[in-house]
Amino acid sequence: MSEHGSGSDVVSMKLKAERKGSHYILNGSKFWITNGPDADVLVVYARTNPDIKKQHGITAFIIEKSFEGFTTGPKLDKLGMRGSNTCELIFQDCKVPVENVLGEENKGVYVLMSGLDLERMVLSAGPVGLMQACIDLTFDYVHSRKQFDTKIGEFQLIQAKIADMYTILSATRNYLYNVSRACDKGHICSKDCAGVILFSAENSVKIALDTIQCLGGNGFINDYASGRLLRDAKLYEIGAGTSEIRRLIIGRSLNKEYS
Repeated sequence: MSEHGSGSDVVSMKLKAERKGSHYILNGSKFWITNGPDADVLVVYARTNPDIKKQHGITAFIIEKSFEGFTTGPKLDKLGMRGSNTCELIFQDCKVPVENVLGEENKGVYVLMSGLDLERMVLSAGPVGLMQACIDLTFDYVHSRKQFDTKIGEFQLIQAKIADMYTILSATRNYLYNVSRACDKGHICSKDCAGVILFSAENSVKIALDTIQCLGGNGFINDYASGRLLRDAKLYEIGAGTSEIRRLIIGRSLNKEYS
């Protein structure tokens, strides 16, 4: 869905799709596409009617890698999450059969929005996993590293850090499980799907920074995983809607309850 000029304002997308008989012709590009270099089939959103409100002129398409006029750009050189390939998708007179429309023409925004809540909930498991990895690394380290003939994990300031890391992870994991359980039962709440990824993402960055602090100089070299964990955690404050957009969703939802 994302493009060079359409990130948080995703419905401002410029990728154009024109109907030509039994096909649509797509021209434009998408950017920051996870698994773009590897995917054989993609769901792509394009503007099919520029003359109506921007949120109502979008259609969802199923794109196959073999389609004429479809190519992918070079893999992006990212700060973190380097094991997840990301690239630009390029459409140059790409022919897409009419049968590959997902949903209804000009109503792709409903397809797009229907998946965002669940995407945010599912992606929240990533920061929880990163927090667990940070804790595994940190707790082992502070109970083996000694200074002043004492394991550093026995100093009160370090104890405070590991206590906070433990409680933050426990609270985040339980929030995630509660939201997931509700979604499994069909109770999908935009406010909580945004809330759980906001909470988990920001806490994972905090815990990753605490990991580096607890490891000291060793946390700042790439012999340990601490730097990678921080870089990977940072993505979750940006992808699937930034922390700012998540707060906007939560705030609007709360205001709506009182309107």
